[in-house]
Amino acid sequence: MTKKHYEPCDFSGVRTYPIAARPSKVNIVEHFAATPRAGAGFAEFLAGLPDVLAARDLRALVAAIVAARQGGRPVVLALGGHVIKCGLQPVLKSLIAAEVVTAVAMNGAVAIHDWEVSLVGATSEDVGAVLHGGEFGFAVETGRGMNAALARGREEGVGYGRAIGNAMIRDHHPYRDHSLLALCAVQGIPATVHVAVGTDIIHQHPEADGAVIGELSMLDFRLLTSVVADLRDGVWINVGSAVLLPEVFLKALSVVRNLGHDVSGITTANFDMVQHYRPRENVVRRPTLDGQGAGYAITGHHEIMLPLLAHAVLDGLRAVAGPPVD
Repeated sequence: MTKKHYEPCDFSGVRTYPIAARPSKVNIVEHFAATPRAGAGFAEFLAGLPDVLAARDLRALVAAIVAARQGGRPVVLALGGHVIKCGLQPVLKSLIAAEVVTAVAMNGAVAIHDWEVSLVGATSEDVGAVLHGGEFGFAVETGRGMNAALARGREEGVGYGRAIGNAMIRDHHPYRDHSLLALCAVQGIPATVHVAVGTDIIHQHPEADGAVIGELSMLDFRLLTSVVADLRDGVWINVGSAVLLPEVFLKALSVVRNLGHDVSGITTANFDMVQHYRPRENVVRRPTLDGQGAGYAITGHHEIMLPLLAHAVLDGLRAVAGPPVD
């Protein structure tokens, strides 16, 4: 086969144009960040972010949350376990107390960490240090206590989340004021727990009853589906769950649309340290394909991004409410 010979390309005939005639996506007037100023407050910091990419998306999400609550529409947080391990309960509780968050969904790990915080004021064991000795996940107060709470919840006819929250209050956990589930039980807002059997340490304990676990988590799925049925013009925020909660959301959304509910105009967001397939598809993209909503993927560490979001939303709500009346 004959080898083809190439000569360097002659650029003398390349066509050019004046830069003034070219549309540019970024300019110094509309998009550049403000110059940082020592002593600036949070509102000035937020307003000074560049109006591009994730900063633009964050501001758009904040505006959607503020608009949703001003219009009496739901804002739902779906949480993975790492969020609680980062010590963010005070941030999340502030959003519930301010009636920003109207419902919370979580996986089983969140409930476990929340239980341990309410009971002993600490959580998150060193898995690598104890796994080889067969000790990982066998704290008796966690396994026995939570399984007993679920069994009682079955008798009371409540779901997984309410059963755990009720037990924290009923048994006077010394640190229950730091608990997300206890606060939701007191405030009477939906707090649902969605588990896969075998994924949580309490399933390792002899007291674990698959029928109880499945029944209460199924009841919570049905409760969450009612929340999703009311999500028109509301906001769904997935934080740190890469698989389970995006799948739960997708199925709940499918049920309510099958039943004929209008859930148009949803704003969705996924916050995570790394963007994964299911949150991107099941939370950000697919629910908003009708063109009547918007989805945002915001990447960053939970311990930074959630406080940032919370401060921005609370400031936004205060701004639209106006100054307090004397």
